Amino acid sequence: MTAMKWFYSFLKKHNASMALGLVMVTIISVLAIVKPIVSGSIVDDVITGGNFDLLPKLIALLIIITVLRGLLRYWSQVIFETCSQDVLYSMRDTVYRKLLQEDFNFYNKKRTGDLLSRQTGDMDAIRHFIAFVIYQVYENVFLFFFALIMIFTVSWKLALCMCAVLPFALLVTLSQTKEGRPRFQKIREQFSSLNTFVQENVSGNRVVKAFSKEDYEIGKFNKENDGYRDAELAAAEIWTKYVPQFEFLSNMLTVILMLVGSVMVIQGSMTLGNYVTINGYLWMLMNPLRQIGWRINDIQRFTTSVEKIYATYSEEPRVKYPAKPIPCEKLKGDVEFKNVSYSADDEDIIHNVSFKVKSGQTVGILGSTGSGKSTIMNLLCRFYDVTDGEVLVDGRNVKALDLYNLRQNIGMAMQDVFLFSDTVEGNIAYSRPDCPFEAVQKAAVMADADSFIREMPDGYDTIVGERGVGLSGGQKQRISLARALLKEPSILILDDTTSAVDMETESYIQQQLNNIDHACTIFIVAYRISSIKDSDLILVLNDGKIVEQGTHDELLKNNGYYATVFRHQYGEFEKYVDEINQNNRGGETYGTK
Repeated sequence: MTAMKWFYSFLKKHNASMALGLVMVTIISVLAIVKPIVSGSIVDDVITGGNFDLLPKLIALLIIITVLRGLLRYWSQVIFETCSQDVLYSMRDTVYRKLLQEDFNFYNKKRTGDLLSRQTGDMDAIRHFIAFVIYQVYENVFLFFFALIMIFTVSWKLALCMCAVLPFALLVTLSQTKEGRPRFQKIREQFSSLNTFVQENVSGNRVVKAFSKEDYEIGKFNKENDGYRDAELAAAEIWTKYVPQFEFLSNMLTVILMLVGSVMVIQGSMTLGNYVTINGYLWMLMNPLRQIGWRINDIQRFTTSVEKIYATYSEEPRVKYPAKPIPCEKLKGDVEFKNVSYSADDEDIIHNVSFKVKSGQTVGILGSTGSGKSTIMNLLCRFYDVTDGEVLVDGRNVKALDLYNLRQNIGMAMQDVFLFSDTVEGNIAYSRPDCPFEAVQKAAVMADADSFIREMPDGYDTIVGERGVGLSGGQKQRISLARALLKEPSILILDDTTSAVDMETESYIQQQLNNIDHACTIFIVAYRISSIKDSDLILVLNDGKIVEQGTHDELLKNNGYYATVFRHQYGEFEKYVDEINQNNRGGETYGTK
């Protein structure tokens, strides 16, 4: 499907309304053509012929025509504007739904500003085309050719003289169309780039202020702003170059009428009334010629915007819904990775990972930055699809499961906590917006968030700033954890969720996780040994591979990477305890639990 066919799929639903609007425009144009005929009749029959009884009828006819054209113009514009808004609503809704279906690969490569531009500036160019440009082009073309035909009926010699202008108008039109297209594409690209820059800097304003980089960012903004201005000016050069040419050609019609028409009236080959009639038609020829340049600009903006939107819309996600998904309303939580590998952009991220977890078990995942810990969790949630191997949940490949049901059964407190501009309660209850407040509070208590939430000005009704502005890192993590717990998931993923909380809070949260009142398989991705040492299974990753797996005690005996990390984090504490025990000499002995 081409971009234009895709656009028409939205417009065709309003074919009847658009046709009615164009019929009204046709009537408006015909009535406009009648007015010069009436004016000529007034000159020939009333003023020259002396038939003054005809004058009231002709004046009344002019008044009726004027009122009727005004009413029809009003209703036609209402129709076109309504259609444009309906098309825009449907198109924006369709594009937004498609954006929500895109996978992580799509958003990793797209800039937020580009996507915003597709939904704002590009959409508005389409609305302007439907609401204004369509009927303007139709009306101007209709008036031009119909007026030319009427001039032929009055004086074919004068009409032929005026037709001499048309080849030049055609050449100028083709030249402007060819030259303008790349410049309007450049405008859309620069607009997207400017949008992206502003969005990033508004979102990251705290970083800008923290590093005192206001002047630096202003300089970068000026560069983007200059780029957009230059693109607009480059496009403006088109109409500044061609619009005067169309203006000249339209004025040539007046010159032809005055020279040729006057000679014909003097010679008696044309009446003065016919001269007035043709003069009335003259604006119907001149106005379309004057507007050709502007309408070409509008059309090229429209086509460029449609192509940009469709290019974004037509990108297919790599993670696809299965053709015949297996429903999984409630999962047990058994998880197995069988020889799983994952590559992206020719880089091996996960290689030959295998492990098996039973429902209700807790799995700790440890490894250096970039070792693939979060990627394993993303593969489990099917944010990405494996390159090789299988990810099984309850013995079934996640690619065969209903994707919506799968993710409904997984609660995830992500590494990068995102909170919406909503109340604290709204953020926690995001997955279950209709749940009772008691359930929200229970989840907050389990995440050790209830106490600090109650201390807020409006408690659970406190509005959280964009992305959680105003909350500490630990507070955001605990709200994120409460949000995941409220789902009552079969699988709970905590991706470095307690890194910003103190040891006492972390210990409390771990106790609460052990007391979850339903079967729940828990994955804990962490850098701190304290977060995972009590897990039923600990996976140690390095360079995308599992280099060690087992329980805490088993891994300490192996004296590998896990034991090294443990000594780095607990070594000084162990030495301190040994010194106390030696000093006590048989007294109370301190443990290292």
